[in-house]
Amino acid sequence: MSVVSGPPWVETVVWWHVYPLGFVGAERTAAERAEEGGEVVHRLSRVGGWLDYLLRLGANGLLLGPVLASTSHGYDTLDHYRVDPRLGDEADLRRLLDEARDRGVRVAFDGVFNHVSEDHEIVRRALAPHAAAEDRAWLRWVGDYPRGFEGNLDLVELDLTHPPVQDYVVDVMCHWLAAGVDAWRLDAAFAPGADAWRPIVDRVRERHPDAWILGEVIQGDYVDFVRRSGMHSVTQYELWKAVWSSLNDGNLHELAWALTRHADFCAAFRPQTFVGNHDVTRIATKLTDPRHVGTAAALALLLPGVPSVYAGDEQGFTGEKLDQPGGDDSVRPPFPDSPDELLPHGRALLEEHQRIVHLRRTYAWITSATAVARDVADLTAAVDLVGGQDDQRLTLGLNLTDEQVTVAGVSGDLVVPAHGWALG
Repeated sequence: MSVVSGPPWVETVVWWHVYPLGFVGAERTAAERAEEGGEVVHRLSRVGGWLDYLLRLGANGLLLGPVLASTSHGYDTLDHYRVDPRLGDEADLRRLLDEARDRGVRVAFDGVFNHVSEDHEIVRRALAPHAAAEDRAWLRWVGDYPRGFEGNLDLVELDLTHPPVQDYVVDVMCHWLAAGVDAWRLDAAFAPGADAWRPIVDRVRERHPDAWILGEVIQGDYVDFVRRSGMHSVTQYELWKAVWSSLNDGNLHELAWALTRHADFCAAFRPQTFVGNHDVTRIATKLTDPRHVGTAAALALLLPGVPSVYAGDEQGFTGEKLDQPGGDDSVRPPFPDSPDELLPHGRALLEEHQRIVHLRRTYAWITSATAVARDVADLTAAVDLVGGQDDQRLTLGLNLTDEQVTVAGVSGDLVVPAHGWALG
C-alpha cells in the first residue's frame, strides 16, 4: 500500500492546539449564557490575539477545538452551521480565519459528527410522537432508546451509515472548508467504525483535495483504519502513552518498542503526534520528574508524523484529567487576554519548545522520516532519523540520568545533557 501523505502543506505544519471555550473563559453551558441575557459574546478575538504568539512558538497551524453551537463543552453540538454564541458569531469566526490566513497559519476544525446534543433538532424530530421512520433512521438505537456515546445519554449517536446523515456531514464539512478552514479533526472517529466514514471522506476529499482529514482513534489497527476510512491520519495514542510511561518508569525500552510500531504506521501514513490534548492530563502533571517535560516535547515534535503542541504545555501548565463531572476543567483552563500576561515561570520551557519547533521546521523531512532506536538502555537511547530526498540523517539522543552522556550519532558523537535530549 502506498503512503497516505495528505496535501503537500501537511509535510511542514506544526499545530498549536486550542480548546476555545475554555481558552476564552466562556460560560460552562448555553443555559448559563441564556440566564445572562443570551446575547452573543464576541470572544473569538481573544484567540486571534494569540496568533503572533503561535508564530513566535514556531508553529504554523491552529488546531481549534469545537467552535460550533453546543449545549455545554462543545462536544454536544446543537447546530453545525452556527458559531457558539459564547464565542461569537460567524463574522467573528471568519475574521479569525482571515487573520490566520494573512499570517500563513493553517486552521483545523474539530468535527463532532458521531453524536449530537440530546437537544439537537435531529434528535427532537426522531423522538417526537409519531415520528416518521426516516427521522428515526438518523439515529442509532438500543431497543427503543437512542444510543448514547460511551453511555452518555445526552450525547446521542447519529447513524453515519445512513445516506442522508452522510449527506448532512459532507455538507457541513464542505461548508466550513469553503469558508476557509484547512483541515478537520473528526472527533470519536473510532465509534462508528472506519467503513462508515469512507463515503463521507471520499466526497469531501473530491470537493476539497487540499484539505487534511484527521480521525480520533485511541487504539486498534491504525493502518487498517486509515486504509478503510480514507482519512489521511489518526491520533497516535500509542506513542503518547509510551512517551510519558517510559520517562516515568525510567524504561526507554518501552519507547523503543513503541517506535517499532510507529515505524509501521509511518510506512502507511503520517500519524498525528502529541503529548498533550484537551482529553488527557497535562504532560507537566503526568510526568513524575518535571525535568523531562522538554524531552517529552522533543519526542512529540522530533519524531516522524504531524505534530501538535497543546496550548499551555509549552508554558508548563499543569492539570489532571478526572473521571467525574467537570473532570476536564483543569486541562481546559482560561488563558490571559494577552500573551503579555503570562507568568514568567514558563519562559524557560517556552524557549526550549521554540528550539525544538525550530529544529522541526528546519528539518521538515522528519515528517516522513524513518525512526529507529538503538543503543537502548533503561535511561539512555539513541533514535536515528533517516529521510528526505537525499537520505538525510539525524540522531535524537535521550538521557534520563543525572550526568551528561555521549551517544554515537550518525554524524559523530552527540553530547546529551542530564535529564535532556540532543539532536545532531
